[in-house]
Amino acid sequence: MKNLEAQRNYYVVKGNELIQKSRFSLPVQQMKVLLYLISKIQPTDEAGKLYTIEVNEFCRVCGIDFSNGQNYIDIKGAIKSIADKSIWMTSPDGKTETLLRWIDRAIIEKNSGSISIRFHEDMFPYLLDLQERYTQYKLVNILPMRSKYGIRLYELLKSFENLEGAIVMSIDELKKRMDCDKYASRFPDFRRYALDKAIDDINQYSDLSVSYRLTKENNSRAYNKIVFYVYRVNRAEAIKRNQNRDRKLNG
Repeated sequence: MKNLEAQRNYYVVKGNELIQKSRFSLPVQQMKVLLYLISKIQPTDEAGKLYTIEVNEFCRVCGIDFSNGQNYIDIKGAIKSIADKSIWMTSPDGKTETLLRWIDRAIIEKNSGSISIRFHEDMFPYLLDLQERYTQYKLVNILPMRSKYGIRLYELLKSFENLEGAIVMSIDELKKRMDCDKYASRFPDFRRYALDKAIDDINQYSDLSVSYRLTKENNSRAYNKIVFYVYRVNRAEAIKRNQNRDRKLNG
């Protein structure tokens, strides 16, 4: 068994386009399975490599009760769901969308508790051999998060992290990127059940401190823009958040 702390500090690396221009819907646990798999990719890996999950190892890394026999079934089901789902990628000029799939193949070694997967070849440009326009963060920053919205917003803000000043987004576009279409017509519900919960997750567990301001532009009667203020946490705050993560993951 590899050191848990070392595995939790593996980097998740994605092309910015995959974060900023894609639309997909996965529950929080499936997102963590997927990001755990992505964290296993090394810079020297070649396309087509099989990545293996040891179910007990995954549970320990993610702070899940690995003595529960249901976990193998749950993770097996999660990988099937990820493989069955696809994502829409918008082209840089915004004129086309392409359907991509995460997983090409999954292999189970019976009675071993291990599952091996291979990413789909269409994903290679966004996960392997990234030289520029990519985002990386430590897996541990998202493992304790309670909602998929926190993970999605964290990735999105990290992908803009090197920009100076505030990050301005359309609220409608933000809802799409956070998989919040069900709140399309009810901004108060979006703010209460998705946005504020995401901000709370980020500010409690991650390496970013985030606040926001809502604005009305173009003579709109309703809020239509959001301005995020994003900062890296200082040393004292980083220690506090490390403790928060440890309590959440280690029980």
